[in-house]
Amino acid sequence: MLPLLSRRLAQRFFPHSNRLLTTYFFSTTSDHRGSNPSRPSPPPIQVLLTESAGRGVFATRSIEPGELIHTAKPFVSHPSISSIDKVCYFCLKNSVRRLGFQAPEVLFCSEECREQAKGFYEVEKEADWSAFVAHCRNRGLKYPFLAKRLACMVISGVTSEDSLDILQPARLSAEMIMQMEEELCLLRGALEDSGVKDEQLTFLNIEWYAGVLARIRINAFRIELAGTSYDDLLALAAASVESEAAVGNAVYLLPSFYNHDCDPNTHIVWVENVEARLKALREIEAGEELRICYIDASMDRDARQNLLSNGFGFECNCPRCMSND
Repeated sequence: MLPLLSRRLAQRFFPHSNRLLTTYFFSTTSDHRGSNPSRPSPPPIQVLLTESAGRGVFATRSIEPGELIHTAKPFVSHPSISSIDKVCYFCLKNSVRRLGFQAPEVLFCSEECREQAKGFYEVEKEADWSAFVAHCRNRGLKYPFLAKRLACMVISGVTSEDSLDILQPARLSAEMIMQMEEELCLLRGALEDSGVKDEQLTFLNIEWYAGVLARIRINAFRIELAGTSYDDLLALAAASVESEAAVGNAVYLLPSFYNHDCDPNTHIVWVENVEARLKALREIEAGEELRICYIDASMDRDARQNLLSNGFGFECNCPRCMSND
């Protein structure tokens, strides 16, 4: 089996990430099965360094159009403010509130999701987040909710404070960092008032908070569920009219290593919940880099370049952009 990232490269570039590499890379599998039909084979990909775009995901064998390459569970996710009472607080699946089956203020679609949410919710539910939510709502902020959830995960001990260090950060200006200080104060204040001890919050400073948001900013995915029923499609259409088709946002580890192309050979979809599905759009040859489109590929070149530069911090030099398409 080819490793997703060579041990030498992993130790050189991510010396403190052995646990993350094992947990979140090798556990991700495709639908193809090897000689043992009861055990899924590893996905046909590996992560390598590219010449110009940092890390990238490459095919280890030919991949057919429409093939499911692999699935991925998020490292951290959070519902959007407008969806908080409509989707599962853990997996973001569309849910219906049923008496006695969920916590008073949030929804869980199953007991399994409620159990898996304990890693952050046992801490989160004790705090009053009204000031933090109002601040984010008034400023149209969505990523601080992911940082809040990650902080609760660190406090509860289910992850380490440097768990996202493996991801590439965005460049933040001094002004942007200054603007983060108010929301950090609200986040820390809510946790302190809930009884979290000072020694549990030593990591929660502006360096940690800005570093986390710098990584979330260019690695978070906007989750739009495709749905599997007619009612799901109606709900999605209604949400689109209201300009809020996304049910939330999530950060993944392996999918974050996919580089961008305005004419991608791979796409990422969400069907019923936040589990990502990476599928081939066309035939992919062994050794070819797999790329996804970070934005709406139907936009013209100038609009794409502007969005990628302002939102992701790079100028796209893919063949489509170079040909002025």
